[in-house]
Amino acid sequence: MSGRPKLVPPSPVGGDDAEGARRFAPVTPLRAFEYVAEQIQRHIKLHLVVPGQSLPTERELVEQFEVGRPTIQMALRLLEAEGLVETRRGRNGGTFVLGLGDGDDARLELIGRILRRRAEIEDLLVFRHAVEPQIAAVAARRRTEADLARLRTAVEELDRAEGEVARMRFDTELHLALGAATGNRFLAHDAEQIRRGLNDVIALLPESGVWHGRVAVEHHALLVAVVAGDGPVAADVMETHTEHSRQAIRAVLTAIGRRGDI
Repeated sequence: MSGRPKLVPPSPVGGDDAEGARRFAPVTPLRAFEYVAEQIQRHIKLHLVVPGQSLPTERELVEQFEVGRPTIQMALRLLEAEGLVETRRGRNGGTFVLGLGDGDDARLELIGRILRRRAEIEDLLVFRHAVEPQIAAVAARRRTEADLARLRTAVEELDRAEGEVARMRFDTELHLALGAATGNRFLAHDAEQIRRGLNDVIALLPESGVWHGRVAVEHHALLVAVVAGDGPVAADVMETHTEHSRQAIRAVLTAIGRRGDI
């Protein structure tokens, strides 16, 4: 019998019921305060707002987000319930970003969170190694003078940074600036997602002069290539950088998986 071939829908995950393939999950729209909380949370997880630093005042947040004060207050309460911020009263009060601290409990919490995400982190390492060299290449071809100024500032701040918190902040800023320099929102989004996904484990990389020295050399070489508009060299430098980082992160994952500590 002739005619068009029968189209068979793909089998749903976890079963062979074809009807299940046509089921859709219900949509639960975010409310305004959840959007506000998500944006602030993103900055915290990217280490752009660091532990101990205060958020803008409620009035400033109202102006920045263009929402009412009750929306801001609900967003801050949500962030406080998640343990990301705390509100302090008095003359020097405000809403402050919380850190894990330096105690054993905080360290174990961080290690546990990383181990639960090990498969995701492995996938991110592969994704990063494939994508970030291309981000660097496109950035070298399309960067503007404003992009170069932002990249130079990030590298200079990294050179001056003392302590893990400051280094994390400006290292993140460098990679986000590189993503923005592509002029492509999808590549910029990928750069941000990679940093959000890896920042926890990056925080456990060795605090040694040798490690930081090698990273600094790679960052400066990357900046030189982007300033020169040399896409292939920028890609090569980033490929080397992501491979060194991947090796170091995998060593950390092996160490904490074997001993539960570093």
